[in-house]
Amino acid sequence: MINISPIKKIIENNAVAFATVNRFGKPNVIGTACLKVVSKNQVLITDNYMKQTKANIMKNNNVCLAVWDKNWKGFKIIGKANYYSVGKWKEFVKEMPENKGMPAKGAIIITVSKIIKLG
Repeated sequence: MINISPIKKIIENNAVAFATVNRFGKPNVIGTACLKVVSKNQVLITDNYMKQTKANIMKNNNVCLAVWDKNWKGFKIIGKANYYSVGKWKEFVKEMPENKGMPAKGAIIITVSKIIKLG
């Protein structure tokens, strides 16, 4: 099993590029910052304004994250995403201080299958 714990700080303390693809293979990438490592192989992302990203995940749940720090130390994180608009993960993102005043429409849990060091 993949263990993302060693790169938790870099994931939670930097903006992240979040890439999805639609059912036709057309890519979409957004920047996001409301991330939490919630287990040794899972990352949670808040959906505040992710209309296209959500639609893509519902049709093709293969995703990729790219994250790097101020010194350009970075990682590509590959996995499968699940979207939650109700339940414990949705409640979790609603309660995150980072989401205060934001819509917190849903929660995305990415189960990581591969980590690649960048650079």
